[in-house]
Amino acid sequence: MKIAYTDCFSGISGDMFLAALLDAGLDENLLRLELEKLDIGPFDLSITTTRLSGIKAAKVEISARADQQFRNLATILDILQTSDLEPIIIDKAGTVFQTLARAEAKVHGLPVDTIHFHEVGAIDTILDVVGVTFGLHHLGIERLISSPLPWGHGFVECAHGRLPLPAPAVCELLTGVPVYAVDMAQELVTPTGAALLTTLSQGFGPLPDMTIDATGYGAGSQTLANGQPNLLRLIIGHKTEQSQTVEIIETHLDDWNSEGFPYLCELLFKQGALDVSLTPMIMKKGRPGQQLRVICHQAHGLQLKQTILSETTAIGLRFRTEARLTLEREQVTVNTQWGKVAAKKVQTPAGPVIYPEYEACREIAESVHVPLQQVYRAVVQGKEEKE
Repeated sequence: MKIAYTDCFSGISGDMFLAALLDAGLDENLLRLELEKLDIGPFDLSITTTRLSGIKAAKVEISARADQQFRNLATILDILQTSDLEPIIIDKAGTVFQTLARAEAKVHGLPVDTIHFHEVGAIDTILDVVGVTFGLHHLGIERLISSPLPWGHGFVECAHGRLPLPAPAVCELLTGVPVYAVDMAQELVTPTGAALLTTLSQGFGPLPDMTIDATGYGAGSQTLANGQPNLLRLIIGHKTEQSQTVEIIETHLDDWNSEGFPYLCELLFKQGALDVSLTPMIMKKGRPGQQLRVICHQAHGLQLKQTILSETTAIGLRFRTEARLTLEREQVTVNTQWGKVAAKKVQTPAGPVIYPEYEACREIAESVHVPLQQVYRAVVQGKEEKE
């Protein structure tokens, strides 16, 4: 699995994110061809190299050649839908703007379809959002994780007037996201940057276990008052399948209806849980109960804890980190007398072993009316199909 981690030590904006992708390997010519598919009028795209605190970084500057116009959500979605962009880019970019619209609507107390974007409806923001979604897709990023975000203070001038920092829309977008205070009276996280992360990332936390393939730096447009480089660091790598550090989340339940366990499992796995178990136990006063245990990478811990506290009767959780060792595995296809069957190939110290996939074997057992164990044996003894 290819993973990207946004290290937001100086915050994040749309142009910083796009620049970091370019510095990490996104082809500039392919990006320009992709952005030209949008019918938004003439624009200038400048991609340069700069150095901040001795660190080489990419810098992106976008400017329209005509007067900007206010756009609402429907107009932006129409621009995307009528373009020649790939459907997955249209869908993800549209979702980012829908996220922005919901945040703006809540801040202003207006219906979503009446919101007119100002700064975030400009050409540069549209190109930043489309460019970032294209860049992640083109580089094959399957999972995006972000560091916690810095929380500055002060004020910013915008189309609505003088607003406190972080901007109200940013505060709304960062609901449920880990942040930390910094003593800087500057805008560190823009609405576009916040919307991109909260829409496209799968979690916030420390750097996930990975083998690093590339690192890119994207420069922002302002100079930070404390002298630190205004950069976004993007770390791209692939998931490490061997030694890992995981988080163990546990709680004891003696008053929960365990009928909800399958539903809870489904939610937790969608949010990044690696394993979920429920163990019967005897609790205080001789009452029967269960121990719920969830294993996850630390980046997903916060969201999983919130789900457990929302979906069960738990009023407290215990959590700790542990080391674990997993064997390298891959999905394969095995030829059997009933055709091709999905299986898992695991590299053990003694050599590769094929493990049948239950759902695939069950489907065959039910369709041809043979014992499940017979299908299992056929998969183990079958020949792996080579690509």
